[in-house]
Amino acid sequence: MHNSPDRLPIQYPTPEPQRMKRQHTPRYYAHRVRESLTTRVSKLFCTIFLGLLLILGMVAFILWLSLRPHRPRFHIHAFTVPGLNQETGFENAEITFNATARNANHDIGIYYDSMDGSAYYKDQRIGSISGLLPPFYQGPKNTTIVAGSFTGATLTVNSQRWMEFINDRSRGTVVFRLEFSATIRFRIQSWDSKRHRMHANCDVDVGQDGLILPVSKDRRCPVYFT
Repeated sequence: MHNSPDRLPIQYPTPEPQRMKRQHTPRYYAHRVRESLTTRVSKLFCTIFLGLLLILGMVAFILWLSLRPHRPRFHIHAFTVPGLNQETGFENAEITFNATARNANHDIGIYYDSMDGSAYYKDQRIGSISGLLPPFYQGPKNTTIVAGSFTGATLTVNSQRWMEFINDRSRGTVVFRLEFSATIRFRIQSWDSKRHRMHANCDVDVGQDGLILPVSKDRRCPVYFT
């Protein structure tokens, strides 16, 4: 038959050649299995290693918390200025005090090489006791009484200073500061720390009768090192 000149020729798509599936050898599959096992083993080791690091970190943190030494705790309990209501009281001036130093650590002791005491009024030192306490060891969870008095050569109060006391007394309160200083070492098991210079500052409000006011009684004194 002859094609009519009015009809378009029909083109049929050429079929694509069929791709042949690649055949893998047993060696290929063995290699893939080894790679999978290696990846799994590596992940397992990484997990174990990170877990051990976490456990060791937690143990170290707990040990640090348990062995970290806490500063001594000082509290002022009594502070008396006899004769504060007398204008001539400076002739026999005296300041007595009673405080405590506590070692709040559970397993750590404290060595005190010595302890000194000072009394201040308006940031001016008016009394000083060297060797308030001799060297001593304070065991864990132990409290030591620190008591003494400033009088005579250990108290420097003249008539002018005493009148300042009297003027403050007329206003209701005389404010003093009691300072304890000592060189201490912490005892952890059989190891001693380096020496630290410790200071405890106790602000004391004294009433018109020369006795410590309730607001200051049993007050905790800030402690710092230099």
